[in-house]
Amino acid sequence: MTAIDDRVIGIFENLEVPEGYKAELIRGEIVMMAGPDMVHNVIVSAIQHQAPYTRWRALQTQDLIIPSEASEPQPDLVVFERGAVPEAGRLLTASAVTLVVEVVSKTSVYRDYRTKREMYAQGGISVYLIVDPIKAVCVLLTEPSLSGASGLPDYLSERTSKFGDPVPLDLLGITLDTSEFQAYA
Repeated sequence: MTAIDDRVIGIFENLEVPEGYKAELIRGEIVMMAGPDMVHNVIVSAIQHQAPYTRWRALQTQDLIIPSEASEPQPDLVVFERGAVPEAGRLLTASAVTLVVEVVSKTSVYRDYRTKREMYAQGGISVYLIVDPIKAVCVLLTEPSLSGASGLPDYLSERTSKFGDPVPLDLLGITLDTSEFQAYA
């Protein structure tokens, strides 16, 4: 990382985020977002409660570190196997994560579909689930690769399902029930 990156990381780590907001470090830029909509929160809660608790940790507001990226994203949900990492500290290494979930908002469309897709593939996260209440679809991305069709990190497999259709999350050993998912008003 460059000295500029180190300064940005220092600022980010000491940033006092106002109540009701969330901040992420995305490729060297500090991105601040307003708190999520109720539709968003219900979706995240529904997914979190379907992860088998005896084997998996499903956490909200967990910062990730992705090697070779000047980024510390905070996905809407991260799922990792119990015992895979020490359960202390602010940063979770992306390679320890099995599933990452982002629920799209009107201001996060590009970041969730493009920027974070590349970042999570770069980090080797096995499964990236994009839940889009704007289009009422789930996009399941698997098989991360450091060089996709565009030459950038990407996922080789993509499956889109409508809200209400089941989404198989094979690595977690479950089929996600999306019947509670709603589109934004």
